[in-house]
Amino acid sequence: MRHYAGDGDYPGLRKLLADALLANGLRELSWHPGRLDWYRWHGVTNCGDPGMENVRLWEAEGKIVAFVLLEGPINAFVQIRPEYLKGGLYGTILETAEADLSGIGGDGRRKLYVWVDWKDRVAHRALRKRGYEKYNEWVATGKQGWQDLDRDIPARKIPAGYSVRPQNQDDIPSRSWCSWRSFHPNDPDEKYEGWKWYENVQAIPQYRPDLDIVAAGPDGEIVSFCTVWFDRATNTAYFEPVGTHPDHQRKGLALACITEGLRRLKKLGCRRAFLTGHSEAAKALYDRAGFHDYDMLEPWVKFLD
Repeated sequence: MRHYAGDGDYPGLRKLLADALLANGLRELSWHPGRLDWYRWHGVTNCGDPGMENVRLWEAEGKIVAFVLLEGPINAFVQIRPEYLKGGLYGTILETAEADLSGIGGDGRRKLYVWVDWKDRVAHRALRKRGYEKYNEWVATGKQGWQDLDRDIPARKIPAGYSVRPQNQDDIPSRSWCSWRSFHPNDPDEKYEGWKWYENVQAIPQYRPDLDIVAAGPDGEIVSFCTVWFDRATNTAYFEPVGTHPDHQRKGLALACITEGLRRLKKLGCRRAFLTGHSEAAKALYDRAGFHDYDMLEPWVKFLD
């Protein structure tokens, strides 16, 4: 085991995720490479997630075979090549995470949540052996939907006066405000910190303006959006984020944006697209968008004090 040593390690982390996705039959049993990019450039830079220096990784035969990282102070995600699942490595990773990466929860107790696939028996055995329990009460369990793009994808109808198109640079202030209102509907306006954060998103090497889809309202303001991350190594794509301004919800706009993203991916030759929902409303929306097949990402918890 060693600590993440800087940008030179990052391609190895992405390659592990790409190789795992392919080896797992295009099932999102580890993160999609696009999710790692979103975490590094948005989660860490814009949202205060623990930095990449907190990543712990394991190597064998000259390549990275596993790593663990944190979202927030107490949510750990283990990424491992499937051929290294057996042999006790998973338990070793958990031991390291407990010692180095656990944090204090809102209840003041030191603990660690480890998020794993609902059918990952190797992980479940390792978690039980180290005293973890499945946290069934967590309403944010992730439904990781996917769909193959081997079908016709007709455009969605939207209300008169609205349009769906790729975002341009002039849209960014409006897009940023829409994002703020989508994800912080109850916060006061004065908490909004502006749109400079989006420069970090556009700095992601895989960012493509033609896959940054928005819906504009009758006044030209951005009212819904989705960003798509196309990974050529696996010929798959990951949607993150998806949102709609509260004043424009229930008009089919997010569905139209997602559909436009899927149509563009199909033209690029993309094989499969992934989209994760946590709220019941998001899960229902993504099912309507064609993400009928899915895996579930579930948290297991261990209290450490």
